[in-house]
Amino acid sequence: MTVYVFDGTMDGLLTAVFDAFSLKEEPQELLAEGDALPLFCERTYQVNTDEEKARRVWAGLEKRLSCEVLRLISVSWLSELRELNTSLFLYIYKVFRQGDISRNLADPDVLAVTNIARRVLHEQLRMKQFIRFQKAKDGTYLGVVSPDHNVLPIIIDHFQDRFNDQPWLIYDAKRHYGYYYERPQVGEQSSGIGHAAPIRVTFEDEAAVPFDLSNGKLDAEVLSDNDQLFQDLWRTYFKAICIKERMNPRKQLQDMPRRYWKYMTEKNGR
Repeated sequence: MTVYVFDGTMDGLLTAVFDAFSLKEEPQELLAEGDALPLFCERTYQVNTDEEKARRVWAGLEKRLSCEVLRLISVSWLSELRELNTSLFLYIYKVFRQGDISRNLADPDVLAVTNIARRVLHEQLRMKQFIRFQKAKDGTYLGVVSPDHNVLPIIIDHFQDRFNDQPWLIYDAKRHYGYYYERPQVGEQSSGIGHAAPIRVTFEDEAAVPFDLSNGKLDAEVLSDNDQLFQDLWRTYFKAICIKERMNPRKQLQDMPRRYWKYMTEKNGR
């Protein structure tokens, strides 16, 4: 059994495909550095990530696959699942051997990549539904999340389109980064310019940020004067529309998993 080992990046995975063809090999597994080798491993090959090789492989995929399938591949990568590495590597390898195999769900690698991409897209939808914002005194809206998959890059456009008239920050507490959007000035709005894309941000010292990463709550001294009132009103409304006789906890957990509750106003009192 030949096993390739890479640095865990998408460029590294694409480089592995390039090297496999250059060496005229078909490895059985692609492992990230630090993963345990399989019991019957006969040979390992260390992949050295090369951006030019990765670019050439991706360009080759663009010639062979539709935009929809390319997006599926990109979305699956956002899962951050170690189990994806080998399946995605073999999927791409087979594309160069056989052409577009995206509809062949009898292939275990195609099925695995497709199912993982669906899981990511499902969580993307949930993030759009479950993000709750708080307003700071400077007018910025903060939403903190901690999704299972790295979905921020594919939900930001939704929030930019929906909330393009106000500044906001959506921060992933699990991955320690977020996106900040600053609304255009009045003059820029009228001239049609100034709609810049949200900026990816990180904090050098998360302990100094004015919000609690464990529950997403803004510190009281920076919370807008009337935001606490709005939060209390929302909780009151949430309780008022609840019909106790029709409560179905199991169904609620299916639609709104408990892992999201800590950041949701209606489920988490101040």
